Amino acid sequence: MGVLLCCALVYALAATLVWNWPRSYVATAIVAPSETTGIATSSLLTPSPFLQPSLLDQRPGGNFAVYLAALRAPEAAAVLARDTPLLAQIEARRAALPLGPVRRLLGLRLVADSDDALSFLERNFAATPSLTSVTWTLELVHRDRDSALDLLQRLHAQAESRVRETLAELAGRRIAALEARLRIEPDLFLRNSLYDLLAQQQRAALVVAADEAAAARLVSVPMVEIRPSVPNRPLLLVLLAIVIPGAVLLAVTCRILLRPPLPAGLAPTWRPPAEPAAPRKEPMLTRLPGGDGA
Repeated sequence: MGVLLCCALVYALAATLVWNWPRSYVATAIVAPSETTGIATSSLLTPSPFLQPSLLDQRPGGNFAVYLAALRAPEAAAVLARDTPLLAQIEARRAALPLGPVRRLLGLRLVADSDDALSFLERNFAATPSLTSVTWTLELVHRDRDSALDLLQRLHAQAESRVRETLAELAGRRIAALEARLRIEPDLFLRNSLYDLLAQQQRAALVVAADEAAAARLVSVPMVEIRPSVPNRPLLLVLLAIVIPGAVLLAVTCRILLRPPLPAGLAPTWRPPAEPAAPRKEPMLTRLPGGDGA
C-alpha cells in the first residue's frame, strides 16, 4: 500500500507539472534546393546538373547549404531581434511568475539581447531532411501563434536574401575583373576566352536578379497550426504512467538493500536446527541353538 500510494503521489505531481506547462505553436514550411527545382540554377549558374556526390553522402551542398547555415547564423538572430518583438517577449517571460521574483531576488539578468535570440533559435528551430525526397521541413516553435509564423517567414527571407546578395556580389566582382582584363589584353585568342567568361558571369548575375529563389524554393508556404501541440501532453502522461511505477519500485528496492542492520539486542539470533533424536531400539528375545534359554 505504501508503494502504491507513493506511485500515485509522484504521478499526480508530475502530471500537474506537465498539464500546466505552457503550450507552444509550431510553424512549418517545406523547402527544396533550387538546383533541383529550377532550370536557372541547374543549367545557367552551374556547368553540370545537381547531383549527389555519392549514395552514402546525403549532405546538402551548393547554395542550399549556405541557406541552411544562414538560418541559424548570428545575422539571422540579429534580424529577429531588430525587426520582431522577440526580445520583449523573452523579457516578459523572464519577469513573469513564478520565476520572475526569484530572478529579481538573486539579481539575475532580465534584459534580453542578440545572444538570447540566437539561443532561442538553437532551441526552437529545426531543419529536417525528408527520407523520401529532396525536400526539407523547417519548423519553429513559439508560444504565440502569430509570432511563430512571422519569425519563420523572416528567417526564410533573411537566409534567401543573404545567399542572393552573396551570389550577386561574386558575379559583380568577376565581371569587374574580366572587364578590367579585357581593356588591357591585346591577344585575340585570350580576349575571346575572356569574352566567354564575361558572358557566363553576366548571365549568372541576370539569373540571380530575375529568379525568385536562389537557394531554396518553397514547396509549401509557411503555415502555423491552429491548436498548440508542444508539449504533447497525452504522450507525456502515458510515459509517466510507465516510468514512475518502475522508478518507485527501484527506489524501494534500493532502500531495502541499503537498510542498516538492527542493533545487537534487537537482532534475532540464529540457532541451528536441532538434530532429530536417534530411533529407539526395542529389546528382542533370541533362541540359542543348544537350548531354549531366553
